[in-house]
Amino acid sequence: MRAIQVKEYVTDLTVNTFPTPTPDSSQYLIAIHATATNFFDLLQIRGKYQHQPALPWISGSEFAGVVLSVPSNQAGPPKFNVGDKVFGASQGGYATHICAREAALLPVPPGWDFLSAAGLMVTAPTAYGALVTRAGVQKGDHVLVHAAAGGVGLAAVQVAKAYGATVIATAGSARKLEVARDYGADHGIDYNKSGWEEEVKRLTPGGKGVDIVFDPVGMVNSSLKCTAWNGRIVVIGFAAGSIEKVAMNRVLLKNVSLVGLHWGKYATEEPETVGVVWAGLFRLMDEGKFRGTVYTDKEFVGLESVGNALGMLGRRETWGKVVVKVPQESESKM
Repeated sequence: MRAIQVKEYVTDLTVNTFPTPTPDSSQYLIAIHATATNFFDLLQIRGKYQHQPALPWISGSEFAGVVLSVPSNQAGPPKFNVGDKVFGASQGGYATHICAREAALLPVPPGWDFLSAAGLMVTAPTAYGALVTRAGVQKGDHVLVHAAAGGVGLAAVQVAKAYGATVIATAGSARKLEVARDYGADHGIDYNKSGWEEEVKRLTPGGKGVDIVFDPVGMVNSSLKCTAWNGRIVVIGFAAGSIEKVAMNRVLLKNVSLVGLHWGKYATEEPETVGVVWAGLFRLMDEGKFRGTVYTDKEFVGLESVGNALGMLGRRETWGKVVVKVPQESESKM
């Protein structure tokens, strides 16, 4: 097995060879064909994430690949068979092989390739859970999606459109706004421009403002200026780097519902909802209303390119999900 192992908190990543891991009786062994990058991977590698494994550890999380072996001892028959294509998330995604439990895996959707599937596990349910489960998006809503060209942003654009909403996308460059429109956004606004909130209001009926705000950045205070009466603001994260102090009087005066979404906690706090969310997403995929969000302006091939991919992600030079193709040994010799 080849993998990126972290022995100390560094910024330079090295690929080394290790014995192929042996799964325990409750795990699958999977050959990884694609691995996705995330901001939390950057933080974890630098020792700045809230969940730090004991050193040394294999970095990365999201992946897609092929089942090589199935659990020998678990309650009920294995859900997947040898040769099945799966995607998932588990510690150790920056490798050619990984061991993972069944709860961390899902089947690659029909017609999807490994690159597209590798970026699904985090962004897709976050977007669906925020807009459908928490905000109750419905036909006729006007939805403001911040950082709309990011992986979770493009997922949110698609979910909102699938439910019949009008989407106003914000992003920081013309290229990113172009991408957001390509994924279905009805309008695009550069949030670096002064007065963008008024522009948002002008795009809504009667200038009343948007019904839902999807915020993975930390823009609640600004968004309150263009949120309608009875609006819903869903806080997804703080990509801007700081946690806001919100003017709660505005929340009160506009009758706004301000809610958060911590998708990662659903597995333990509300596990029954996880299956509902994924069933909804697979339905949208079957209907052709949800597609992969892989960054295609540059190709990343091989684990040696993970460092470059993470660097571009950290510098915000990309859009969508930055995914690395992971050739298996048999493929690399062809």
